[in-house]
Amino acid sequence: MTRSRPSSGVAPVFSMLRKTLDALAAKQTTATALTEQALEDVEACKRSFNAFSAIDWDRALKAAAQSDRRYEENRPRLLEGLPVTIKDLIDTRGIETRYGSAAYVGHVPAVDADVVKVLMEQGAIIVGKTTTHEFAWGVTTASARFGDTLNPLDITRIPGGSSGGAAVAIASGTVRAGVGTDTGGSVRIPAALCGVVGFKPTHGTIPTRGVFPLAPTCDHVGLLGKQVDDVAILAAAFGIDLPQSDAWISARLGVVREIAPVPLSQEVAAAFDNAIRRLEQIFACDQVDTSCLFDHVYEAFASIVLIEGGIVHFQRNDWDRITRHYSPETVERLRRAEAMDLRAYVSAQQSRREFAARLHQAMSTVDYLVLPTCPCAAPHVGAGTLSIGDWSGTVREALMTYTAPFNVAGFPAISIPLPCGDSALPAALQIVAKPGDDGALLQIAQQMELFLKGGTTPEEQIDVNTHGGSQSERQVER
Repeated sequence: MTRSRPSSGVAPVFSMLRKTLDALAAKQTTATALTEQALEDVEACKRSFNAFSAIDWDRALKAAAQSDRRYEENRPRLLEGLPVTIKDLIDTRGIETRYGSAAYVGHVPAVDADVVKVLMEQGAIIVGKTTTHEFAWGVTTASARFGDTLNPLDITRIPGGSSGGAAVAIASGTVRAGVGTDTGGSVRIPAALCGVVGFKPTHGTIPTRGVFPLAPTCDHVGLLGKQVDDVAILAAAFGIDLPQSDAWISARLGVVREIAPVPLSQEVAAAFDNAIRRLEQIFACDQVDTSCLFDHVYEAFASIVLIEGGIVHFQRNDWDRITRHYSPETVERLRRAEAMDLRAYVSAQQSRREFAARLHQAMSTVDYLVLPTCPCAAPHVGAGTLSIGDWSGTVREALMTYTAPFNVAGFPAISIPLPCGDSALPAALQIVAKPGDDGALLQIAQQMELFLKGGTTPEEQIDVNTHGGSQSERQVER
């Protein structure tokens, strides 16, 4: 296939978050006005979709007043005045943080998590804590104690999890960006099911101190946004910057269509195949041999999470507190964790090392992997199992099979929405980079987003990149 080469004169469509920063700098609005509106929207989102666990008007409005003073003094910080949300798994000083569990109702941390400190030091305004599956140990963001979080695109469907509240807040238009966590897909899965962007950088890039651990060797802090540029704005606060080069133009993509044993639903397969056909018009694409690549990795992931999760909880609470306050789902997992032995953990870690080596080898001839984020659209609320083609299994295995491997290996990955034609529910493309290539991953994701969502031909894409689009698309970065 003949491929068109885009010009290096890249002109991404800047996000509303960046336009908001421009409006604040130009004094066309104030941080206080933006925050008041955001808080009202947060309250509405909580009522409609149960996406928030805590809201602190006083703290947010005080921070907004400080941002307004800094704009008046012409000394704004990187994220000055931007309303963002923080997942309930992440400590926030002075705001209830219950980790999605009845065991921690009324728990108010004395210290902010490191990720919160960074955002606030850069001027971001925390407008609410978003809901999570209990201790982030699930993919549905369902809770018998606090109520289920609902997908704003279809309230009979789950939003995914465990960062479901953050994805719902963005998909509903309540905020433009938020912070979540991702141990096996907990940022990317809800992003995919709610039609927003979810980014998990290389393991350890964003600090996890002050985040309730699930499985420390797989835990990542991740970022969500309405589009890639929103995520890039937050990522810059953590030193993740897009390259000042056009290397993305010559990127070679490795295509992974399915990960056994979970096949793609017809709707996701159609959206993914259409996206690959379009990407082949610009990028060199190679099919990746997956015959052995993902062998035993999901089983290794499940064992690592079970054992490390057990250690975390048995260190913090005794069985009496666990059985009295934890959900039956979490109690059952901890009973299984108690029955595990050291040999199972050693075996899982060996499988992890072998998979990481295979993944490095598979990516030795490509720059990025592209694959579906989830094999199906959002399952219905309350569904424990589902069937896709001839495969049947748990919702957890279905949704995590395509995301968890990259937590096991610690590789950065991002999920962006795909055009889905007449489908009412979104599908998503997952892009995986090599460790440390976080900024480059954001850059190529931004270009793919523009191309796939813009509906342009390769020739039109070249023209946009060369001459720029509308006036708003040609705004200069702050």
